[in-house]
Amino acid sequence: MVEEQREHYRQLVAKDYTEEEFREMWRSNYCRQVIYTFDGIRVRFYDSHFDHAFYESSDRRQANKDVLSPRRLSRILWIKDALEDPEAEIHVGYLSKSHSKSGKRRVTLVKGNYVVVIQLYKEKEANFITAFVGDEETIKKVKSDPLWPGTKKDAD
Repeated sequence: MVEEQREHYRQLVAKDYTEEEFREMWRSNYCRQVIYTFDGIRVRFYDSHFDHAFYESSDRRQANKDVLSPRRLSRILWIKDALEDPEAEIHVGYLSKSHSKSGKRRVTLVKGNYVVVIQLYKEKEANFITAFVGDEETIKKVKSDPLWPGTKKDAD
C-alpha cells in the first residue's frame, strides 16, 4: 500500500477559504481522525476547540476572542505536522489558573515560533488546547520552561 505523501508545514491562503470551509477542514483533519504525537500520545480534538484556536481578541487587554485570525487559519494544517514532528522542541507547559508549570501541559514549538499546546488527562492521552504563532516574548517564555522529559532535545 502506498501512503500518500503530503507536504508538511504547508501554509494556506486564508482568504481563499470561508470560515465554514475552515471549520470543515478542522472537523475532517482533526476531529474525525486519530492523531498521535511522534512519541505516542493520542491527542483528541473537538469542534468546540476551533473558536479558541482560530479566533483572537481585537483588544489584547480583553480576554474575549472576537476576530477570526487569518494568521492562525493559514497554519491550520501545521498542528498535526507539529505534533508528529520528532525534531520539535517540547516543553513543560504553564497552567495559568494555578500559576505553575505542569507535567500535564505540553507545549510543542516548531518553525521557530509556532506553538501547539496539549493537555494530558491520563497517560498517553491528551486534549488539544490551542495553537498559534508566538511573538518574541511568548517564545522566550516557552524556551525558558523545562524541556519535556524524555524528548529528543532533553535526552541530548
